[in-house]
Amino acid sequence: MNEESARHLPAPAEQPFPGLRRRGFLAATGAASLGALALTGCGGPGSDDGTGKGDGRPRRGGRLRAAFAGGGASETLDPHLANLFADVARAKALFDKLADYGADLSAQPRLAEKWQANKTLDRWQVTLRKATFHNGKPVTAQDVLYSYRRIADPKKGFRAKASLEPIDLNASSATGKRSIEFVLKRPTAEFPNILAAFGAYIVPENAPPFDRKPIGSGPFRFVSFAPGRSAVFRRYDDYWEGAPRLDEIEFVVANEESARVNALLGGQVEYAHELDPTTARAHEGKGQIEIVRLRNSAMQGFAMKTDRAPFDDKRVRQAFFLITDRKELVAGALSGAGEIGNDLFGKGYEYYADDLPQREQDLGRARALLKQAGAEKLKVTLDASAVAAGFTEAASIFRDQAAKAGVTIDVKTGSKDTYWSDILDSGTLCCYRSGAMPIEAHLSQRLLTDSTTNATKWHHKDFDALYQQAQSTPDTKARAAVYARMQRRLYTEGGFLIWGFADWILGTARTVKGVDRKAPANTLDWARFDKVWLA
Repeated sequence: MNEESARHLPAPAEQPFPGLRRRGFLAATGAASLGALALTGCGGPGSDDGTGKGDGRPRRGGRLRAAFAGGGASETLDPHLANLFADVARAKALFDKLADYGADLSAQPRLAEKWQANKTLDRWQVTLRKATFHNGKPVTAQDVLYSYRRIADPKKGFRAKASLEPIDLNASSATGKRSIEFVLKRPTAEFPNILAAFGAYIVPENAPPFDRKPIGSGPFRFVSFAPGRSAVFRRYDDYWEGAPRLDEIEFVVANEESARVNALLGGQVEYAHELDPTTARAHEGKGQIEIVRLRNSAMQGFAMKTDRAPFDDKRVRQAFFLITDRKELVAGALSGAGEIGNDLFGKGYEYYADDLPQREQDLGRARALLKQAGAEKLKVTLDASAVAAGFTEAASIFRDQAAKAGVTIDVKTGSKDTYWSDILDSGTLCCYRSGAMPIEAHLSQRLLTDSTTNATKWHHKDFDALYQQAQSTPDTKARAAVYARMQRRLYTEGGFLIWGFADWILGTARTVKGVDRKAPANTLDWARFDKVWLA
């Protein structure tokens, strides 16, 4: 507790809880067209800052242009609305969170310098580091409380709302300019993961409109933004962790993978996010561009909406689990660049239920279940899109697999600009994917009754109660047992058909240095450009 604190907590726990860890094989091993990419700006290195003279050491200067798939004219710089990978990359350049996930998915301090719990785990003291917003004003406890209360607004649909639910924001208060006492509704052992929650960015109190001139405390400050086209940010010299090496970062939108690749090969961008496995194989080791593989970090699957026909009958969902040939999907849709899944998120993460038997295709059992459900000649529409690598291929493969069980699947190709928002509420079956996050974050943001990104419409109060029980359980082994119980239920009757975990593939120009090769998508060092430089 720092010198500005006005009051004290009960005796602290013996040690702070560090958050979740990844384990197993996932431990890292080391609608604009191309024309919209032809933007001004130099991608070459700027003046040497004295730390390197062409010898491979970091240099300072230049503008790096990074191509991402975007969300069209509806894009926003409001960090609390960040949903697409492009949104998150822009948000983390402009803003910061109290904590963020490391490569092992543990919560790492960011704007929070430290945190400490009381013995009963229902009050946590957070001390902020000395940091400033881009307007020169310090980041204060009031800014944090304002940000969290904004996210928790019941009239809004901010993604981090479900993650912040354990906090009693009415009772929580500033205990100093840089210290906050968070009062929780119940004991929460994994509170640091709340601070690192997807979308839980800190903004200034009574922040101005985000799309006009957003003010954050991140490594870059706002220059310009054209939704669906580009965003330009400039180095913030007073960033608390040290000024970025780049002068500027420009995010450009290219929804087609071929456009991103061609722009990279043509020197119009220096960084291309999310490449196909076939592209990676064609260029890996050839010397023209660098291929970065983040191994098995992206969950791939289908989402069945459990609140509507035909998937409101769990026997139909179980039949679809058994229709699936996971090995064929990984081989065909991912070109073998990944691992098979078992209908559960987070393979290799802490708490993952790896004792459940690996599902295999069983067409006979699938037909029997469909017959029991009165769905022998079932016809269903599968929403897909070229918005993500492997989606259209997976949809085609799964359509053929389902036909062998007497199910007719009509593949509907949706807009790349609106696909992610469309599938949250419409349709019955869709292609789905996710980057890395702790299993408890996946549960809170996607599988609780009030989760704002509940794509499977999984609404069960008893399941919500189990989540709260797990969060309130201080003993790790006992908490793991509750998470295992929740996963067994999802494995048996959930709406996520998770068939694989894909390598996340990036491409960079050979001049780009400092890109982290171990950080899965959604973690702190993924798409982090303040540590990158141009050689």
